[in-house]
Amino acid sequence: MEHLSIKLDDLPDEILLIIFKKLDNFAILYSLTGVNKRLHKIAHDPDFTSHLTLFKHLKYASVSALPDSTLSRFCLQIVPEIHHKIKWLNVEPASMEHIFLAKNYPNLYGLGVYGIDVSSAISLFTELHVSLEYLSDCLYFLDGRFNALRVFHVNVLSGDKDPPQIINRENLPNLRYFSLYCTFETVVYDELIIPLLCRMLNLEQLDLDIVVESKTTFIDGNDLKENIINHMSRLNTFTFSIRSLVDLRNQTELRSNEDIQHTFKNFKYNQIISYVDHFQEKQYSQCHIYSYPNKRKYWNNITNNFPGGLYKYVREVSLYDERPFEHEYFLRIGEAFPFMEELTINNKKPQMNKLHRESKSGNEDFSIIKYPHLTRVKFLAVHDDYVEQFLVDTTMCLPNNVFLAVCGQALERVTENFTRNTTRINCAKLRLVYLVGKYEITQQLKDYFPHTNVVRRLV
Repeated sequence: MEHLSIKLDDLPDEILLIIFKKLDNFAILYSLTGVNKRLHKIAHDPDFTSHLTLFKHLKYASVSALPDSTLSRFCLQIVPEIHHKIKWLNVEPASMEHIFLAKNYPNLYGLGVYGIDVSSAISLFTELHVSLEYLSDCLYFLDGRFNALRVFHVNVLSGDKDPPQIINRENLPNLRYFSLYCTFETVVYDELIIPLLCRMLNLEQLDLDIVVESKTTFIDGNDLKENIINHMSRLNTFTFSIRSLVDLRNQTELRSNEDIQHTFKNFKYNQIISYVDHFQEKQYSQCHIYSYPNKRKYWNNITNNFPGGLYKYVREVSLYDERPFEHEYFLRIGEAFPFMEELTINNKKPQMNKLHRESKSGNEDFSIIKYPHLTRVKFLAVHDDYVEQFLVDTTMCLPNNVFLAVCGQALERVTENFTRNTTRINCAKLRLVYLVGKYEITQQLKDYFPHTNVVRRLV
């Protein structure tokens, strides 16, 4: 390597990258680590550390473990420097324990295990974190092939589809921890989710984050006790965030939040918070029940009835209501979600207290809103008042480098055709503006945003 490094050092980085990308990532990483500063840095580039194959290919699609000395050096000297860069590992059974005891791999999302027989694979995996396209795909994982499974985390990426009719649905006695996260509305709560949970007889910890489109009634404490808790005698931790949606036309009476809270009387799992909304324009009702404190990273469709609290883990928030959001509401949002990074607003109703707010703008009691960690703001279907709320410097102090998605016409109106002085400070803090809809980028707009990347986006 000493003679090779001299020759390699004569080549520019661009040429070296072209050459190295045609070779095996592990070979590059193992051979060049520690040779000299320059080659060491190139070898540790994400191009060569994100995807690694840690075995030798033999004839007839068989594999062989790496030599013990090679594996030891990799685990002791190289892994501590690159473990956070590794996203995919291909391994063989003999070296798995050595590799995974060396370090944690926080960004690993893919694992390929080669040269392993089916029976060993089934007994090997006792903890799974999976992302599935459909909720019903859970049934394929829990059809008896993974009887040793003790921990199962499921993230559902899409909506419902009809569950398979013929599948093994025996009990899951070894499962101890199950979590289900699905932000898409599901209509198979009674047909799929409840029967699936009832198979988990010895579950000790359960975490649900789901949105349920119900036929006639909200999911409340009575439902959780009767259909879930009473079937799990060993359950000691139950955390959840459940939004249930019901068509107004299917309800004989409109339930209040007091009704919902009454069903959680003597509920032994944490404090339970709830709030209820009845949307007359869209003709549906919503009930959100959740355990508190809560560690979720997303909080969706927050209305004026949101009771507040502190949610320090939340990073993405969306707001919706058929009643206006006033200045005080945005103050409450900032207090509840102090580390919020992304905010989406959907509200067509004009603010009612705007004139009163403007009359108090010089008053020392008037609070300017600050979201110090905010990086993205999206205005969907909104009244101009909310664009103004965020851009006028007497109501909002935006942090630097914010991404803004907004209707071009609304931005023009709020900035008074890109001449308004009270919106200049916050507009200067925007790093990227997406103009939604048909809108021409004029020279006057460019002059108003001299350091901002303005992009027109047709929808």
